[in-house]
Order: sequence, then structure tokens, then C-alpha cells
Amino acid sequence: MSTPVVSLPVPRIPGRRGRLQDIPVDGRKRVLLAAPRGYCAGVDRAVIAVEKALERFGSPVYVRKQIVHNIHVVTELEAKGAVFVDEVDEVPEGAHVVFSAHGVSPAVVSAAADRGLQAIDATCPLVTKVHREAVRFARDDHEILLIGHLGHEEVEGTAGEAPDHVTIVNSPDEADTVEVRDPSKVVWLSQTTLSVDETMETVRRLRARFPQLQDPPSDDICYATQNRQVAIKKVAKGADLVIVVGSANSSNSVRLVEVALEHGAKAAYRVDYVDEVRQEWLDGVETVGVTSGASVPEVLVQEVLAELAGAGYRDVEEVRTAEEDLMFSLPKELRSDAAGRRDARALGGRGRP
Repeated sequence: MSTPVVSLPVPRIPGRRGRLQDIPVDGRKRVLLAAPRGYCAGVDRAVIAVEKALERFGSPVYVRKQIVHNIHVVTELEAKGAVFVDEVDEVPEGAHVVFSAHGVSPAVVSAAADRGLQAIDATCPLVTKVHREAVRFARDDHEILLIGHLGHEEVEGTAGEAPDHVTIVNSPDEADTVEVRDPSKVVWLSQTTLSVDETMETVRRLRARFPQLQDPPSDDICYATQNRQVAIKKVAKGADLVIVVGSANSSNSVRLVEVALEHGAKAAYRVDYVDEVRQEWLDGVETVGVTSGASVPEVLVQEVLAELAGAGYRDVEEVRTAEEDLMFSLPKELRSDAAGRRDARALGGRGRP
């Protein structure tokens, strides 16, 4: 795919400015801004679901785990009346609870029902697809090798769909040691937010040991994760420094740092907020690449661009590798208002950036 490069205006974002200094470098200072970046359709849907639940039912609305893995989003929703809990037994009986975009196991659904909670499922539909695959393969008595990070909420939810049939493969190296009962009936699935390259390496090593390993019916790694990795690969080739906006517990944001380093960036760092960008990162840097994880609102990226502009990086070129227009319907409880009228925000999803 050809990659258009579009000149963008210098961003104008209010707030604290001038922390970074404009120190001369040998060449021309510029920013390569990756696109797509930021919010995906599943994240947008989940965030809107919490906002709509607060509008419809009033505060507090409880949310199991972080609705998405971004500290800024969670903090803003808390200010609006959302209460985040680790488990449903912390939610008062009969209250509204939202399940996060990462999904939950049937055991969590059952525990919520036992407490009489009014559950709203904001699981990303692409995660739900993986859950259904796990159920189907388990029903056919396949052993499922689930490629993903042990302890991640999404992996816990998927594994919980078929706990007696799932073995988690945490890394390519674990592919060399994992054992299966019947090599003729084994299939792999994956967490949706992994590095595409690392996942395929894990699959390659699994298939070397288990030649009859079956593939999932379609890609499990979500379109947004793949698109953001493709874009940062393109940016990294020409970047002295890459800045990824995203939280530490955001798997796809952390992967973007790794992908940037693997594809040519001389340095790459992850930040939650602009004030984490350090002056020494810019020493001798002509080209800065900027992107953000799939749970990051665009305002945080614009704040980084504004600060970089103050440090002399005023030439911003967007490197776009894909267009995104996917939208997901909100959970059924939130598609209409209290009077039964269909809400204008019944769909979640942003086409750009």
C-alpha cells in the first residue's frame, strides 16, 4: 500500500507550554505522525457505553476493571460518576455494572447475576468473536493454545470460556515447551492486541512441533492493532525518536514501542502525558515519530505535538497507511433513551485518525 504524506497545520492546544527547549540540530526538524492511531471502534463503543449509562441511570455506575487501558480515560469517567472495581462482589446488589472492553469469563457473568446486578456488556465485538471460537473448538474437543499474556484481562476472559481446553502460550519461547494431549486436535487463538510479528513467530514455532495445528477461522489480532503497527513500522524507518502515547497496562501501546524499535527507530518511548517527554530524548534528533495506542484519546496526542512544536518540530507530516470506518452498535441497553427513542450515539467508532 502506498503511504501518502500530508502536511498538517501546527497544532494549537491550550495548556502548559514551553517546557521543552528549541535546540538546533544538524538537519530539518520534523514530526512524522502515524495514522491510523488512537481510538478504535471497540474502545469508542466502550467509553460511550459508560457515558450513556451515567446519562441514562445516573451515578454511580460501576465498571469492572478499567473500561479501557488508559489512565486519562478512566480518570475522566471517574469524574463523571463511574466507580471502577476489581470484581463484581464489590458492587452493591442490584446496581448497574459495565463489563470492560476486554471481556469477562462466564464465571464473572454468573457472579453478577447472583448479586442481581444489572450488567451492561461493553466487551469489544472482536474479543467476543474470539470467545465464541474458544467455545466452538472446546465443544469439538480441541485443545486450544491461546497466545497471549498471562494475567491480562482479555486472556482471562477467553480462557474462562473453556478452562479445561485452554493452555496459555505467553511467548514464542513457550511454544518450544508447551505440551498437548492430542497433536491431531489442536488449534491456536490469540489475544487481540498482540504484536502481529511476534504472534506469527509463535505460531511458526508451534506448527513446527504440531504440524496439524489448526488456524482460527479469521485473524484474532484486531484490525486496529494491526493498522497501528503497520503505520508505526512505516514511520520508524525515518525516525530518530518515536513517542508512543499510551498507558503502561495497554498491551497494544507497549507493542507499538517494541515494533518501532524493531523497524528502524533509534529510540522509542511510551508516555501517558506530554509532561513525561524528556528534553534529553530530543538531543540531536531531527525526526520524531508520534503515534498512540488504540485506547488513547486524540487530545493527548495533540498536546504532545503542541509541545514538540514549541521545541522547533513544527513541520508535521501525516503518514497514513489505512482508512478506518468500522463502527459497532452500543450494548442493547443503551441504544435508546428512557422514552424509547433511538439515541444518536447508538454507534461507536471513529474513522479518523
